[in-house]
Amino acid sequence: MSASTPPPSEATDWTLTLHASIHEIGPAEWDACAGDENPFVSFGFLSALEDSGSVADRTGWLVRHAALRAPNGTIAALAPLYGKAHSMGEYVFDQSWARAYEAAGGHYYPKFQCAVPFSPVPGPRLLVRPDQVEPQAVARALASALMQAAGQLGLSSVHATFCDDASMEAFESAGYLKRLGIQYHWQNQGYASFEDFLNALSSRKRKAIRKERKTAQTAGLTFVTRQGADITAADWKAFYRFYQSTVDRKWGSAYLSESFFPMLSERLGNSVVLMLAEHEGRPVAGALNLMGKDTLFGRNWGCDGEWPFLHFELCYYQAIDFAIAHGLTRVEAGAQGEHKIQRGYLPALTRSAHAFLDPGLGRAVAAFLEEERSALLDEAEALAAGSPYRQDDSS
Repeated sequence: MSASTPPPSEATDWTLTLHASIHEIGPAEWDACAGDENPFVSFGFLSALEDSGSVADRTGWLVRHAALRAPNGTIAALAPLYGKAHSMGEYVFDQSWARAYEAAGGHYYPKFQCAVPFSPVPGPRLLVRPDQVEPQAVARALASALMQAAGQLGLSSVHATFCDDASMEAFESAGYLKRLGIQYHWQNQGYASFEDFLNALSSRKRKAIRKERKTAQTAGLTFVTRQGADITAADWKAFYRFYQSTVDRKWGSAYLSESFFPMLSERLGNSVVLMLAEHEGRPVAGALNLMGKDTLFGRNWGCDGEWPFLHFELCYYQAIDFAIAHGLTRVEAGAQGEHKIQRGYLPALTRSAHAFLDPGLGRAVAAFLEEERSALLDEAEALAAGSPYRQDDSS
């Protein structure tokens, strides 16, 4: 937007276009809005989901990426957007809302989902070009336009999950309801080594982690970390086997296709970090991470066989080692898992935004969220009280 272009707060001739593929927008336009801090909203990641068939009609994620265009036709902001006829693969659960609404005679599906599919990773959801004169006004206009589009298409609602602060502020100012959740993140307090991190913990927790690491590392396993082009086709073949075994154990659906994983190496380079455990030269477990500017994001993990404490070693402790070595400030280890607290990952609030075309449904969900929010904040406070860090340590 140039200085002479009226922002959406002052003009009505801004338009929203929906796109059935990210390729209709292209990498230059997309990444100009997405930036380079969070790899999950990058063209490389989202296009790999589409091109691998992981996001498609078969998985119930209908691509409808939204572009907000200024009066001169240029793209001012984008949103990763999907039409959904179910609520799977989202990690913020609204099935109870759907059942209640449909029991009352409404149609909850289809709906709009503004999200990164299968990825409970906080980040921007309203991707505004950095050269915009009023970036928050542009974001707010995009949030409002998504609701208008949902109404025109006969959808029930718009949901934006795992929003960063800026996106959440814009959604709320556009009238969306806020929902809170809890994840577990590790914060780097300027540690020089893993041992330095351990010294920030209480004596009992420090000893427990050392014992877990020793048990895992003396089980005849070796650990290797590979990034980008160094990850081989054989590595990805093994990792896909681990991914499928995890899905099978959890009675889930293998949304991500085998071709998705090597595409990541090709498109995201060294942002892709694959940690492997090998036994007698054969991979037996793997943990997939993506690296942003200051954060390591843990995504998928899997294992052949039973190895004591291997999950903790590969997914939590190796990730901390990597973050310290690369000067990263945070490790986000994914959804769920109170057991992470005792390993240095403390509770952190996540946010999602929800808007409904039916005012009655909106009021009912608002009442539910008010009660849920109070209970969740109490839970977060109680969880934080179980911190493994020494009481005299600022972390």
